[in-house]
Amino acid sequence: MMSMTLEEAKSRVKELREQIEYHNRRYYLEDQPEITDAEWDSLMRELLQLEAAYPELADPTSPTQRVGAPVAEGFTKVEHAIPMLSLANAYSTGDLIEFDRRVRQVVGEAVRYVCELKIDGLAVSLRYENGILVQGATRGDGEIGEDITANIRTIRNVPLQLNEPVSIEVRGEAYMPKREFARLNELREAQGEPLFANPRNAAASLRQLDPAVAASRRLGVIVYQLAQPGEHAVGTHSEALAYAARLGLPAHGERRLCHNIEEVVAYIEEWANRRHDLPYATDGMVIKVDDLALQDELGFTAKSPRWAIAYKYAAEQAETTLRSIELTVGRTGVVTPTAVFYPVPLAGTTVARASLHNEDLIHEKDIRVGDVIVVQKAGDIIPEVIRAIPERRTQELPFQMPTTCPQCGSPLQKLNGEVAWRCMNPECPALIREGLIHFASRDAMNIEGLGEQWIAILLDRGMVRTYADLYRLKKADLLQLERMGDKLADKLLRAISDSKRNSLERLLFGLGIRHVGEKAAKTLAQHFGTMDALMVADIDALLQVSDVGPKMAESIRLYFASPSVRLLIGELKELGLNMDYLGARAVSDGPFAGKTVVLTGVLAEADRKQAAAWVEQLGGKVSSSVSVKTDILIAGEKAGSKLAKAQEILATHANASLQILDETAFLKIVDEAGLRR
Repeated sequence: MMSMTLEEAKSRVKELREQIEYHNRRYYLEDQPEITDAEWDSLMRELLQLEAAYPELADPTSPTQRVGAPVAEGFTKVEHAIPMLSLANAYSTGDLIEFDRRVRQVVGEAVRYVCELKIDGLAVSLRYENGILVQGATRGDGEIGEDITANIRTIRNVPLQLNEPVSIEVRGEAYMPKREFARLNELREAQGEPLFANPRNAAASLRQLDPAVAASRRLGVIVYQLAQPGEHAVGTHSEALAYAARLGLPAHGERRLCHNIEEVVAYIEEWANRRHDLPYATDGMVIKVDDLALQDELGFTAKSPRWAIAYKYAAEQAETTLRSIELTVGRTGVVTPTAVFYPVPLAGTTVARASLHNEDLIHEKDIRVGDVIVVQKAGDIIPEVIRAIPERRTQELPFQMPTTCPQCGSPLQKLNGEVAWRCMNPECPALIREGLIHFASRDAMNIEGLGEQWIAILLDRGMVRTYADLYRLKKADLLQLERMGDKLADKLLRAISDSKRNSLERLLFGLGIRHVGEKAAKTLAQHFGTMDALMVADIDALLQVSDVGPKMAESIRLYFASPSVRLLIGELKELGLNMDYLGARAVSDGPFAGKTVVLTGVLAEADRKQAAAWVEQLGGKVSSSVSVKTDILIAGEKAGSKLAKAQEILATHANASLQILDETAFLKIVDEAGLRR
């Protein structure tokens, strides 16, 4: 990693966090990934390196401190008694040998491993009380998931009652069998609906609010962990899975007990091609230390267990011919080239398109229309063009990016330091369409029911052009549209009306201000409180806001300086949209002002996110790890290594100012500040 100034590092860290959070949403919440696992891993590695090199840029909300995705609106939150962590990845035999070396360095030579095929699906937790299924939950962010009990009950291989009246919690992977995936896509194609990219996307129907949707998908579950064995004592992971199977749980996944890392490698090689013959999709092998006592000794990092690793198989590749390069325009005006090629089967599905990202990548790989190309689905998910085969070329010409927008014909431009070409015409139909889609999306104004298809219809009919036009729609207008009935019109108008009451940060994010992501929108709303205050803020005032750098500050200033934007905001005000931040504001002179606070253990009166929110409202900054720079440790029940580390710091550093608070002391401060109602 090349050296950079603190300001450069801060800017890059911010950019990486926003990119990773965006792709997390596309992968976990929207089930529409845009980049490969390897590309995501590369972004995460760079962010980890920068945060290690610049500790002052640490942030508890960084994606490096999270496992999965936030809870979707509409689901009840479930706090996992034992966090559902993700796994570190291995991509080569060398990575596995290094993992084995680290394990044996801690626990000695006598280590056995359990190898399990990694199912490509959705991680779930199942909890039984007295043998009865009482709760099913998603992984969520690892600590808080979503209650999907009603949907889990629709999965036929999940027992509603165990063979014994025991109380246990198990973890598993919900998946869609390949034959059901093919059947579902055939049905969707016949109905003119978009196809699912892979079985994992289809399995995510467990996150549908309607259990009937989950039931129609004919999903299955394979149990891979006994998280809380209840009163039954087991000494190894393999014994735990055997016990789960005896209880009637679907703990039947392909696995083998290996006595050394050489046997592990041999088992991985054995399944490299055989895995495609399985009835479900797999993308790797999970390797776990079998002895549970050794697992405890090895422990965890903040993100993953030290006793397990996930080996990822190399992506399957195929040759085909590039037919054309299509150009699409996104909501920010970026023109993205997409490769269109003759369909080829890859990792269980047929693919015919892949993003080429930008002109520079096309030239770097020297990809030309008519070329024979090599394509793959990295991580068995996202199609990508790996390379062209120039020796099989005839008279193919190098690709030339057009100079005008494919949608409106306006000149394309490159902004400073960017590789992407942009259409800067605010009246471009593509910008208007994509902007409206973003404005109505779940993370922005959350106008339920107003998706891409309805927005396209409203635009085609000339019924909307701006965000304000959405709030001028009348029932009589909507009833003119084909397939728009009385109830649907009422529902859509109610959703539009409800969105007027959103807190300011949703509107800010929905406006699509360049460089302002979801997190930045909330930070700005908290800091300024009102739209009016933000609109008059100058560069210096904006730079006083946490996480706002020069590029974002300039972008915000230019946006609100536009007469058309000021006119739009005025119209939205007149139409009744809320322009104030409705959440809790931080206390600048609170008892935790300027202090770094770490939370550990289980709090009886609040979940981890609520406690973190209170800390921030009291002026503190939440951190995930204890160090000599930690000011306060809030320790709940079952506080473990973080409490021990804090006590060690107090014992070995005479000048340490670290303070340890139990839950009672913490809640007293919260109550004195009037934060708990």
